[in-house]
Amino acid sequence: MKALMFGWEFPPHILGGLGTASYGLTKGMSAQEDMEITFVMPKPWGDEDQSFLQLIGVCNTPVVWKEVPWDYVKQRLGRYMDPQLYYDLRDHIYADFNHFHTNDLGCMEFSGRYPGNLLEEINNYSTVAGVIARTIPMDIIHSHDWLTYPAGIHAKSVTGKPLVIHVHATDFDRSRGNVNPQVYGIEKDGMDHSDHIITVSNLTRNTVIEKYHQDPRKVTTVHNAVEPLSAEIEAICAKKGEKEKVVTFLGRITMQKGPEYFVEAAARVLKKTKNVRFVMAGNGDMMNQMIRLTAQRNISDRFHFTGFMKGTQVYEVLKSSDVYVMPSVSEPFGISPLEAMQCGVPSIISKQSGCAEILNNAIKTDYWDIEAMADAMYSIITYPAMSEYLKEEGKKEVDNLTWKDAGLKVRKIYNQLIYGGN
Repeated sequence: MKALMFGWEFPPHILGGLGTASYGLTKGMSAQEDMEITFVMPKPWGDEDQSFLQLIGVCNTPVVWKEVPWDYVKQRLGRYMDPQLYYDLRDHIYADFNHFHTNDLGCMEFSGRYPGNLLEEINNYSTVAGVIARTIPMDIIHSHDWLTYPAGIHAKSVTGKPLVIHVHATDFDRSRGNVNPQVYGIEKDGMDHSDHIITVSNLTRNTVIEKYHQDPRKVTTVHNAVEPLSAEIEAICAKKGEKEKVVTFLGRITMQKGPEYFVEAAARVLKKTKNVRFVMAGNGDMMNQMIRLTAQRNISDRFHFTGFMKGTQVYEVLKSSDVYVMPSVSEPFGISPLEAMQCGVPSIISKQSGCAEILNNAIKTDYWDIEAMADAMYSIITYPAMSEYLKEEGKKEVDNLTWKDAGLKVRKIYNQLIYGGN
């Protein structure tokens, strides 16, 4: 089975959960002996783990044929394209690429991030996707999140292969309902043109069915999972001795993540005890607002803003934490609580998160219920028996949530689309 996947992020260079999920799922699927995955992204950085897949950057894919030497194509696409196919491509590329900004080798340039001209990069990505799709053997096309839906549609149009789109989030989640019509249009177009839709939670599945008017028979939930901890990370997560209690928020400081509810709950906890500090790890457009809010609540001396964390830095933060809190207003899934529980950190999550569907050993509150959230924080840092129970049972629970199992569910969808069976 050959899958051509379109993504936007891949570790270690990630800005959110999309890259983490893309890595976990592809690695989990690679455990299937006959699975070959080619993962396309805007701009690889060269230090990605390619031991279980083939990684291709659209920034390295030539689109102006007459300027690109065959030696370069062979280096980039290797075994996938023979010289005759390369020269034949010029007869099939229907777009005029002269107006695109390309380098000396005829490749478009991409930031590899989320630039101000994001919609332009999405369009350029989809253009190059057509070139790649004609050169890479595949049985199925799989597009991760809205940024790559146009690429998936283009690849499907030139190959006739089935298209699966993977909804990691919708604009209803990111905007608290104040949807950007351009983004909504891209999302709905991807769903309408897909042969099947994978959502990361039933919460997201309901949004896809109700807000994007999709046939429920076409939409399947495959919950996210976590990677097994390496020996290095296990060592990092080993707890220190007695210390001041630490309660942590780790994620983008944006309205979707509900950071203000974390601050308000923290203020209530600090009215009961001073033996606790609060960490807000991450960045986002609400960071300055949260700094001002802590000052207004007169708790700045007990609050720490660390900035963006990635890789082992995340586990260093978790190691020092006694409680992890995810107060998201609308969270399609939320991998970070699973990572926290893996490290033995008791977790509080909002009922409005997808991971609440599968986690039984985390405390769940409504995102807006700051009194309940504060009570949960206080209880965990005050009652050792409660903390120990959540620590032990939570780790047992998430250790059984594997990407390999998620990959098998995705494979079943592939088989149904291609063979009409299991």
